[in-house]
Amino acid sequence: MSRFDYAFQNYDATRHVRSSVREKDISHKHAREVAVAIKGLSIERARDYLLAVINKQRAIAFGRYKNQVGHRADPGMMSGRYPQKTAKEFIKVLDNLESNAEYKGMDLDRLKIVNATVHKGVIVKRFTPRAMGRATAKNNVLTHVELVAQEI
Repeated sequence: MSRFDYAFQNYDATRHVRSSVREKDISHKHAREVAVAIKGLSIERARDYLLAVINKQRAIAFGRYKNQVGHRADPGMMSGRYPQKTAKEFIKVLDNLESNAEYKGMDLDRLKIVNATVHKGVIVKRFTPRAMGRATAKNNVLTHVELVAQEI
C-alpha cells in the first residue's frame, strides 16, 4: 500500500489537526462543492449542515459544476443539490478529525476547518457489454478527501 501525503502546506502539529479518507467511491464534483461549503465552519456546525443535507433540509450550493442544475429554495441559493452519499462520507471524516483533536488535547469548541481539499484518485476502468458485440467504457473515478482544522 502506498503512502499518501497531505496537500495542506505549513502544517504545525501544535496548532493544526488533520484527517483524510482515500479512494472513496463518491463523486469528485459533489465532494468539491461540499468541501467549499464546509470550509471555515466549526466541526459542529459543519456536521449539522451535512446532516441537514442528508435529510434534504439544506442544499449544497453548486458554484463550478452547475450546468443544468436547478435552483433551490435556500436563502441566497442559486443552483444546488443534496449530495447525500458524499455528505455521509464527509461526516465520517469530520468524526475522525474530532477524534484526532481530542487525542491531541485540543478544545473542540474552538476548532475551525481551515482547509478542505478534494482530489481525483484512481480510475477503475471497466466495460459494459452492448448490442452487436460492442462494449462501452465504464470508468469510475475514486476520490481523496482531506480536512485540516485549526484551534482559534
